Formats: sequence, structure tokens, C-alpha cells
Amino acid sequence: MQFRPLHDRVLVRRIEAEEKTAGGIIIPDTAKEKPQEGEVVAVGEGTRDDDGDRIPLDVKAGDRILFGKWSGTEVKVDGEELIIMKESDILGILA
Repeated sequence: MQFRPLHDRVLVRRIEAEEKTAGGIIIPDTAKEKPQEGEVVAVGEGTRDDDGDRIPLDVKAGDRILFGKWSGTEVKVDGEELIIMKESDILGILA
């Protein structure tokens, strides 16, 4: 199934966090928080301004992003858990 977000929405796949801290402590699954880092899977075409011209999004498929803890809506597409969020929920692009 193909999925294309509408307008200024972005489809994101979470990137799993490390299971070990820098000091070597292993974090159990019950103590882990959901990662706030992800990879953009698909983007919408953008919103329209007052003149009807399309404003493209700043992110593109393949970008690694950082987003807020409570951002977006979790959905299941082809058995994979993804997040749909507005571009404004994205905090930044990781280089």
C-alpha cells in the first residue's frame, strides 16, 4: 500500500534509541522512553498561501529529524508503526 500525506503533513518512522548509556548501563524496556528522533518516510505537497501558490515543505523523504515527545498521531501502515505529524511539530533536521 502506498501512503502520501496531505498538505503540510509528514510521515515519520521512529529511530530506536540505544539500549546502553554512555557509562555502559543497560536500560530495560520498561524504563525506556519513546525516541524523539525519526526518519521522514513521505511528505505532503505543502500548504497554499493567500494567492493560491503552493508553499513547499522544508523536509524531504530520508531526512533525520527531531520532534516533540507528544507530537503526531501513531498509525500502522503495512504492519509498521509510523507517525503522522504536521511540519510545525518538527523541531529540526539532524545533519
